[in-house]
Amino acid sequence: QVQLVESGGGLVQAGGSLRLSCAASRLIFSIRAMGWFRQAPGKEREFVAIISANGATTYYADNVKGRFTISRDNAKNTVYLQMNNLKPEDTAVYYCAAGNTPLGTTSRTGYPYWGQGTQVTVSS
Repeated sequence: QVQLVESGGGLVQAGGSLRLSCAASRLIFSIRAMGWFRQAPGKEREFVAIISANGATTYYADNVKGRFTISRDNAKNTVYLQMNNLKPEDTAVYYCAAGNTPLGTTSRTGYPYWGQGTQVTVSS
């Protein structure tokens, strides 16, 4: 069974940084786009960032562009999300997801595999 395990969440003050990791197993990682999504209490899960299978293409939601960086290491089957200049509105559970194509999509429907999520809390 495919497993995606996120780590690196926590409590941080506004302006601080966190680096999330997502380790994948039991899937061919290098042929799939990987995405990060987040869900705040009472809100729908929203797209954050995506990286193509070969790492050459990235795309970000407007509200994180310039602050977050997605990257991947295909040798380690791991995708990362570096989050800088965090704001209280970034508080959410962050999920990584493995896509069903090499280029990926911003839509949740393009991701058949999901991690369990990691909590990020940003205090003001």
